[in-house]
Formats: sequence, C-alpha cells, structure tokens
Amino acid sequence: MIKTIIIDDEPLAIGIIQEFLAAFPQFEVVETCQDGFQGLKAINQHKPDLIFLDVQMPKITGFEMLELLDEPPAVIFTTAFDQYALKAFDTKAMDYLLKPFSEARFRQAIGRFLESHGKATEVVKTESELGHLGEKKHPVGSQDKKNDIKIIPVPEVVYFEAEDDYVVIHTSDGKYLKKMTMKTLEESLDPAKFTRVHRSFIINLNGVTGIEPYERDTYLVKLRAGERIPVSKTGYARLRQVLGL
Repeated sequence: MIKTIIIDDEPLAIGIIQEFLAAFPQFEVVETCQDGFQGLKAINQHKPDLIFLDVQMPKITGFEMLELLDEPPAVIFTTAFDQYALKAFDTKAMDYLLKPFSEARFRQAIGRFLESHGKATEVVKTESELGHLGEKKHPVGSQDKKNDIKIIPVPEVVYFEAEDDYVVIHTSDGKYLKKMTMKTLEESLDPAKFTRVHRSFIINLNGVTGIEPYERDTYLVKLRAGERIPVSKTGYARLRQVLGL
C-alpha cells in the first residue's frame, strides 16, 4: 500500500481528496490533519510515501512545514492560490492542484506520482505482448514495494478510458493506469471482443446490455455493471455492426 496523509485546514477539501483517492485502491490514507503542526507529527509517526498539502493553513504554512522535515515525502500541493506554483515546484513537488480541481486533473497528478515512483500500473509488460489478448492473463496491477504485479484476466476489463497521456483500465474491483495511447491499445485488442465506441472509450462487448439515445447523433451504451458510456455517431455505427443490430 502507498501510505498517504492529507493536510488541509478545510474539511471539505479533505473530503474531496479522499473521495477522488478512493478510485485508487493502492493508496491508504493513514491520517488527515488540519494544520501544519498536526501534519508534522503525522509524518514523523507514519513515514508516508505521499502527502497532499495545502499552502495557507493556521500556525504555519505548507512551505514552512516542509522546511522542518529532514526528508520530506513526495508532495502534491492543493491550494486556492496560483501565485505559489513556482515556489511549489522549487520544492520538487510532484504536482500543484489549484482548487477547485476536477477529478480528471486529480488523476493526472496521481499518474505522475505513480510513474515517477515506479508504481504505475501496467496492462502488459511490453506493448508487443498485447497482440490479440483473447482469454490470456496479463499484468495490470500496480507494483508495490516488493515489485509484485497483480495479474488480472483481460476479459475482466469492463472498459478502457482515455485520460491525458494514460489509459484508465476499469475492472469490477478497481481502476488501473497505463501510459499508452488509445490508438495503440485499440490496434492491439481483439475487435470481436473490444470496440472503440468513442474517442475516449473502448468497451468490452461482453458487458453490453443496451443502447439508448442521449443527445443529437450521440448515444449511451449500458454495461452490465451499471455504467453508461457515451457513444459517438461513428462508434454507434461500429457498435451496431459488431453486435449485428
């Protein structure tokens, strides 16, 4: 597990980070703190891998707090003030999230941390291993400190989602990141089992339960797990063809 501490004087901000972080089961929030002194105590006690740190807090600022640490953990700053961005990166911060930040922007910051610390999730060891995945099992889990790799059967993937420079792999028990393009992924998947229905989504056809109109020239595909995925006009035509509708 990746031990994480959230340090912010706004309970709402702490709650949002916890909610967004829940999508990444490899992270464990070991403590939340509402000022810098509490944060210092928690860091010394838990020795976290990552902290989410506000800048303006009671008693001492986030920057002052870091200066009191001999070996600070990885830091993602979270603040409503953009004027501290340059100073934040001078501290070698992983990222600087400007409140209110979106879940997509939060995922991007998490991706940077995972990649830089050798914990980025992998759909396969090398792209050449993708081929037509069929019923094989491939590494898609996050690497922990023992460098173990969780093995997940590719048919258990519910859908793939584009997220900046990453692909988010959605399964029934979690989400995983892979730094690759959707085009590369699409070309490597078995088209009889996975179809790209939108520029940002590739779905497992085995999970489709229905298609419904959404907006002009767009649709939603319903999946067995309850998700509704947007379908473009081109994706709709492709989906009808592959499903024989």
